[in-house]
Amino acid sequence: MTGIVEEFLALKEGTDADVLAMQVGDFYEFFAEDARLVADELDLKVSEKSSHGSSYPMAGVPLSELTPYLKSLVERGYTVAVAEQRGSDDTTREITRKATPGTLLEATGADARYLVSVVRDGDAWGLAAVDVTTGAFHVTEVTGERTALAELGRFDPEEVLPGPDVRDDEGVLDALREDTDATLTVHATDAFAPGRATHRVREQFGEGTLDAIGVAPEGAGARAAGAALDYVEETGVGVLASLTRVQAYEADDHVALDPTTRRNLELTGTMHGDRAGSLAATLDHTVTSMGARRLEAWLLRPVQDRAEVARRHDCVAALAGDALERDAVRETLDGAYDLERLAARATSGSADPAAIRRVADTLERLPALRERLASSPALADSPLKGILDRVDAEAAEDLRETVDDALADEPGGETGIFARGYDEELDRIAEEHDAVVAFFDSLAERVKAETELSRVTVDRNKTDGYYVQVGHSQTDRVPEHFREVKTLKNSKRYRTDELDEKERALVRLEEERAARERELFEALREEVAAHASLLQDAGRALAEVDALASFAEHASANRWARPELRDDRELDVVAGRHPVVEQTVEFVPNDARLTDDRRFLVVTGPNMSGKSTYMRQTALIVLLAQAGSFVPAESAELGLVDGIYTRVGALDELAQGRSTFMVEMQELSNILHSATEDSLVVLDEVGRGTASDDGISIAWAATEYLHNEVRAKTLFATHYHELTALADRLDGVRNVHVEVDERNDGESVTFLRTVAEGPADRSYGIHVADLAGVPDPVVSRSRDVLAKLRADEAIDVRGGATGGEETEQVVFDLGSGELRTGGGADADADATSGDATAMADADPDPGADASAGAEADGGRAGGEAALDADARAVLEEVRGVDINNTSPLELLQRVNEWQKRMSERDE
Repeated sequence: MTGIVEEFLALKEGTDADVLAMQVGDFYEFFAEDARLVADELDLKVSEKSSHGSSYPMAGVPLSELTPYLKSLVERGYTVAVAEQRGSDDTTREITRKATPGTLLEATGADARYLVSVVRDGDAWGLAAVDVTTGAFHVTEVTGERTALAELGRFDPEEVLPGPDVRDDEGVLDALREDTDATLTVHATDAFAPGRATHRVREQFGEGTLDAIGVAPEGAGARAAGAALDYVEETGVGVLASLTRVQAYEADDHVALDPTTRRNLELTGTMHGDRAGSLAATLDHTVTSMGARRLEAWLLRPVQDRAEVARRHDCVAALAGDALERDAVRETLDGAYDLERLAARATSGSADPAAIRRVADTLERLPALRERLASSPALADSPLKGILDRVDAEAAEDLRETVDDALADEPGGETGIFARGYDEELDRIAEEHDAVVAFFDSLAERVKAETELSRVTVDRNKTDGYYVQVGHSQTDRVPEHFREVKTLKNSKRYRTDELDEKERALVRLEEERAARERELFEALREEVAAHASLLQDAGRALAEVDALASFAEHASANRWARPELRDDRELDVVAGRHPVVEQTVEFVPNDARLTDDRRFLVVTGPNMSGKSTYMRQTALIVLLAQAGSFVPAESAELGLVDGIYTRVGALDELAQGRSTFMVEMQELSNILHSATEDSLVVLDEVGRGTASDDGISIAWAATEYLHNEVRAKTLFATHYHELTALADRLDGVRNVHVEVDERNDGESVTFLRTVAEGPADRSYGIHVADLAGVPDPVVSRSRDVLAKLRADEAIDVRGGATGGEETEQVVFDLGSGELRTGGGADADADATSGDATAMADADPDPGADASAGAEADGGRAGGEAALDADARAVLEEVRGVDINNTSPLELLQRVNEWQKRMSERDE
């Protein structure tokens, strides 16, 4: 093996994989830098391999244990090439497969694993999404980058193949990196060529497929699909035969959910990245991995088709209405295996006998489930039965019988796979094999009976083969025809001519039996693979019933209501609740009503009072309804929406050069460009990341634009109370607020979490600061500052309000955010900001310039000359504060520090 390392390095140079696993005998070995990488990632032991005078790091795993290591590496984003040993010697190897994040066949669990190919042709975009583990293949063509990125995000891909036009646009690549965690892979440019790509699609799915599904030959969609097929074939995963059907869809078939909305609504993961606490985790009562995958897909891709939404609601109603029948259906499904993934494994040649056994065990559930759905009065009249009618019952039963007749109940290993009676030749070999095995099983007892030996054992190992072992105390009584082969500490091993003959027969029969079983199993596996489409249909049907039963289970347990679909765009939710939050706290329900003349709600109220929860629950109720689920409410009527758009909270993305305010504005821009009058928009604060005047101006103008131009149903939570004046100026704007119970002149405040009509009078931010544990001196000083601001007094940084004395004052005006000097209160009487009356007089045209105000100079030039060095130092520090990127708490702390320094100066 002197050239092993050189062969490894040569094979590695010929692949673009990150890591190479090369078979060497009974192990897969990693050398050089690959060995160090896998050792660090997978905690493998590193040794040294000498070759041609050099020493190389080496790590390895047994052949039978490659899968978990391969899976771990790929799930961490690495591409792993696998080189197999050909022939009986170890001198010929070739790369047979490249495992990538989007082609990892060994994936387990409920999550889909999509590879998405993206092509741009002018303003037309083509996307093809393939899950090699299930055979799912989707293709679409959309217009515009924004729509394309949103569609790509729906699939949450593991790997993306950007076409040449996409690769050449660094801005698009940056967007891909920001919107998804997928690996971006450069695939051969000619695979995206229109003619070649179209040919690949027709070759895979049939000559007339593209025309049949409405995808233009040589168009962007066909190019993306062909490139995806080419890449899957190149990786050698061997699943092309499981890609039996390509499904085309239009972007407007589903509710638009951009990446920001999916994150903000925590559909499949919380803001912290945990699945627990997400909407999908809360609703997931499925009993199969297929069902869990389908449920999550429905939540990520709610539909706009009224008939489909109603069909799902009918199914959920039938299952929710009869607990006994629902339990029976779920019991029948429980334990079913993932037929979609089993079909892919069969076509790839990676399915073992146990996997093929699972195919039959799962197909066996179909007749029982059909009978249950047909015989139950509660279920027979629902669309549930129609789901199973999509599966060819006769073909499914024939395949089940074929597998069932062939395999043993618990097939395993290289032999013992098939049932007796399945193959005459195999039965003959097995009988002879069993007879020889019986000879060895009884040999020890026969030796004892035929000799005077009592301490005799018969065993087998790779070195000595079969042997008879006798203890030292009895070796003087061993028969003459016993040949000694090894002496141990307490015993000796012997062989005989008869034992040699039987062992040769056993080895021959083992090889014959293994070869025959291997031949029969490969034929059986090919038979199952030929029915991949049938298995996928059956898997999808079982998954759908399971997901619907999960919706029904949750609806029944949590008193959810069936939503009523309206023909208009109105939304009327009575006693709505948040589907996740209600699981952990005693929830206060609230109504939500949006109509043509009440389509924009300005939501005001304290921090932590429930504004965000109220708005998110409204969005989730709409999403759940169009996913086919019942909803957490006493009742709900809604017109179907084409998109849900949210902007919630603040997020810094400094690594991408985007501040909190930039992210906020980009999210707002996306909403203003994408939403339509049929959309639902949720805005939780706009303009808070910049100066007050700028922020109010942006929020004001955005409100006018959404109301006048977009006309979408909108919920807008804000602390800019100036915006409540818009309810008097814009016909569709209404004010609602979260109520507060305030007692003892504001000393005791209780957030009631009840939404009522009208605006809130203030935000109670200081109460929230107190609840958060801000030090008492800061809270107390905050109350003092607030009281003086309400009295229209400027704040002296030394601790008091400015009086009427004609003395030099250093004044911090929280209205303008400036530290000024001058002659007392009278000089600053007009230093107020955010005048709602002035803004209400502004032109309501959303195209008008809504920005406000010039900076107040405050007599800075004249006053600074009179300040001493300490005061000027404080003044310079104030000027240097970046208000846009400094938190309110830090600002208060800085003010407190400046106050102390000025007080010490006066002592």
